[in-house]
Amino acid sequence: MNRVARAFWLSRPGFGEIRTADLPEPAEGEVLVRSLYSGISRGTETLVFRGGVPENQHAAMRAPFQEGDFPAPVKYGYLNVGVVEEGPGELVGRTVFCLYPHQTRYVVPAAAVTVVPDSVPAERAVLAGTVETAVNALWDAAPLVGDRISVVGGGMVGCSVAALLARFPGVRVQLVDADPGRAEVAQTLGVGFASPADALGDRDLVVHASATEQGLTRAMELLAPEGTVVELSWYGDRKVSLPLGEAFHSRRLTIRGSQVGTVSPARASRTYADRLALALDLLSDPALDALITGESAFEELPEVMPKLASGEIPALCHRVRYPETA
Repeated sequence: MNRVARAFWLSRPGFGEIRTADLPEPAEGEVLVRSLYSGISRGTETLVFRGGVPENQHAAMRAPFQEGDFPAPVKYGYLNVGVVEEGPGELVGRTVFCLYPHQTRYVVPAAAVTVVPDSVPAERAVLAGTVETAVNALWDAAPLVGDRISVVGGGMVGCSVAALLARFPGVRVQLVDADPGRAEVAQTLGVGFASPADALGDRDLVVHASATEQGLTRAMELLAPEGTVVELSWYGDRKVSLPLGEAFHSRRLTIRGSQVGTVSPARASRTYADRLALALDLLSDPALDALITGESAFEELPEVMPKLASGEIPALCHRVRYPETA
């Protein structure tokens, strides 16, 4: 068995490289996983790539198996799907999801991997972490039957939220984004689409995920009186200004933060494992393939990440493909 792995590291802000690492023998209760695919969450990972994590958020932003520290050098990532090559008999040969960075092989505790259901192809399972974020957001938002809901921001997280809302009975969902190309994605997910200027108003709930000041302002404008914006965007080191004068108070609007780092208080009895298992079950819907908009080989990551960060490669989720003999 090859005990040398290769991993993608951010060597300094804006520059990445592939490094080698010696793997330990799996101890009792551990698994050796060979990566099949990993996913790049364009919002968070490109913010990390450009060195935009504020110093006071360095601890909060650590990924479960991160090595190094922000801003760099750091090995970062959390959307990995692989096959167990060594470990407990019931896991060997199984396809699993793990919150692990971009690396060809790795050793982790068996409790850190979640078996991918047979109904979910490995290629789609890289979305599990993002769908888990959407699950937590909807636990926070608590939509009701018949609600009028907008999702502002048609990125990876926003589209995941819209896809789950499309399953709610009687809910009228509109995805709002400045990119007209997101209309095709919205149609595949089974929700409406509008540009920010043409978006429907009088909404009971707006989920905001555009990571822009303009998007959050527009989300507030779309609310009905006493409506709620659930804020999923993370702005890193950027400041955001909001119109909290005008009619904000007279309309009794609410802005609520939601973050996947903790399980929603509305489901306090659920564990992180419960939430991730639910996300993987929800990925049996082939419509979610629309969220994967590109793929490249692992060896290409040092060239691909700068293009994703700059927008030269437009993406929702960009998938990374690993060699069969890693």
